[in-house]
Amino acid sequence: MKKSWTVLLISVMMMSLLAGCGGKAEEGAVSSPKPEETKQGTDSSKLAFSISFSTGGNTYIESSPDINKDKWVLKLEEMTNTDLDIRLMSHKEFDQKMSLMFAGNEIPDVVGNMRGGPTTGSMSGSVEAGVFMPLDDLLKEHAPNLMKMVTPAAWEEVSYNGKIYGIPAWLENPSRRATFIRTDLMEKAGIKEAPKTVEEYLDMLRAFKKLGVEHPYQYREGFKYADTFLGAYDVLPFQFMELDGEVVPKFFDVENMTKALQTYKTMYDEGLIPKDFASLSQEDYGRNINAGKSGMWASNGEGLIGFRTKLKEVDPSMKVDIYPSPTGPDGKGGLGLYSSVSTTYYINNKVGKEKAIEIIKFLDWMLTEEADMFFSFGIEGENYTMENGNVNYKWPVTKQEVDEAGFRANQLWFVHELTYNKKQTALTEDGQDVIKAFSDVLSNEGRGGITFMANLNSFSKFPDLASTGDTGPKFILDSMVKMIYGKQPISDWPKVLEEYRAKGGDEIIKEATERWKNKENVVDRTR
Repeated sequence: MKKSWTVLLISVMMMSLLAGCGGKAEEGAVSSPKPEETKQGTDSSKLAFSISFSTGGNTYIESSPDINKDKWVLKLEEMTNTDLDIRLMSHKEFDQKMSLMFAGNEIPDVVGNMRGGPTTGSMSGSVEAGVFMPLDDLLKEHAPNLMKMVTPAAWEEVSYNGKIYGIPAWLENPSRRATFIRTDLMEKAGIKEAPKTVEEYLDMLRAFKKLGVEHPYQYREGFKYADTFLGAYDVLPFQFMELDGEVVPKFFDVENMTKALQTYKTMYDEGLIPKDFASLSQEDYGRNINAGKSGMWASNGEGLIGFRTKLKEVDPSMKVDIYPSPTGPDGKGGLGLYSSVSTTYYINNKVGKEKAIEIIKFLDWMLTEEADMFFSFGIEGENYTMENGNVNYKWPVTKQEVDEAGFRANQLWFVHELTYNKKQTALTEDGQDVIKAFSDVLSNEGRGGITFMANLNSFSKFPDLASTGDTGPKFILDSMVKMIYGKQPISDWPKVLEEYRAKGGDEIIKEATERWKNKENVVDRTR
C-alpha cells in the first residue's frame, strides 16, 4: 500500500476517533453526504448522484455562483432525467483538493481525475485501497457504446491489476502535436516540395532566413514545443526506452542525442533560432507566431484554425499548413505521443449496484448522436438551426461565449473522444484541413516510449533528474543548452550521462527497470 494512502487512512481514523468522543463538530466543518443520499425535493424517479471534476481553468465555470443551477447543467439533467450534485475542483489546486477530499473522506459518488489513470498521484492510492469499484462486468452488460468506441489502449491505462476502474475521456490518435510551416514563405523561397529529412528542413530554414524571417524556427524555453528535431532522432528527453537490459531515458542514446544537439547548435550558429532561445517564454512563442515573425513551429494540430485566423489579420497573404515532421536516421519522426486518456471517472465503491448501473448508462449516453449534438452545438433554435440536414451554428465570439461553449463541450461532456470536436471542426474549410492533417499526417508519425502511469518514486528524491510531463530533467536540459551555446563540447555528452548516474540517475534507472520487468503501472507507447 502506498505511503500516501497510509497517511490519508490515518487522517480518516483520527477524524473518526474525534467524532466518537461525543464532542461537537467543529464550527464550519462539512460532513460528507452518504452516496445514497439525494438532494431535498428530488424526484425519486430521477438518478441523483454527486460528481467531482476539475474546472479546467475555465473562467465561466470558476465565476459561476452555483454551477448546479447553470443553464447547461439543468438542460443536461432534463435530457437525461438526472439530478447532479457537481463539486468543482480548482484546476490550479487540483492535486491538493483531491488529497483533501480523500483525507476528509468527502468522496462523491463519481470522482473525475484530470490526471487520468488509477495509480496517478492525484488518486492518492485510493484505487489500491478499494475506494472505487471495478467496472468490467457492469460495462460489458450496460455500456455498449463505451465498449465499442473506447480504444484498447485507453482501457489499459484506466485498469489496475487487470481490472477496469475508470471510464475515460480518451484519444483515438495520441499523436496530436504537429509541425506547422508557413506555406507562403515556402512559395516565396521557391520550395515546391515539402522537406522530409532533417537536412532538407535546415535548408528550408536557411531559405526563410534569406527572406528576412526573424525566427525561421520558433523556439520556446525548455525545448517545450521546440523538440521537433529531438523527435526526428527519437531522443525526446522525457521518454524512456530499453537499452542493454536497462530502462533508461532516451537521452542515453549517445549517437542520436549527439546528432540532435549538433542540429540545434547549427540552427543557433546560423541564426535559425533566436539567440535568447533558452529564455523565450510561452507568451513570446505565441506572440512571435501570431505576429508573422516565425516560419516553422510545433503545436497541437487543432491549433491550425487559430493560427490561420491570427496570421490573416496581420497579412491576408500569409498561409500556414501542417506538414509531416522531419525524419531521422530510422526514417521516422514526429513529436511526443500523448497518453490515451485525459480525465477519467471512478465510481465510489459505496454506491449500490443498481445506482452504479444507472451512472454507467448515463456516461454511455454521452456517446450517442443526441449527446454529440447537444455538447457540440447546444440547444437547437438557440445556438444552432438545421437546414436540409446541415447545421447552421452560431459560433461563440466573445470570451464569455467561448468559455461558456467550452464548458458545455469540454468539462460537462464527461466522456467522449478528445482529439478534436468532429462535428464542429467539419463545418469549415479550415476545420476540414485539420481533419485531413490528423488523418493523413499525424496518424503516421509521433514518438512514444516506455511510460510510467505513476511517477517513479525516485523522481521525488532527485528532482533535478526527474522528467515532468513533456519536459526533460532540469540537469539534462541545462547541459543541452550549454552545448548549443558552445559553452561545453557536444562530445562531452557521455560525461553528462556519467554525472547523471552519479547524482542519482542510477537509482532512477534501477527503479524504472524493475517497474518495467514487473509490469507495474507501466505501458509501452512506442509506435
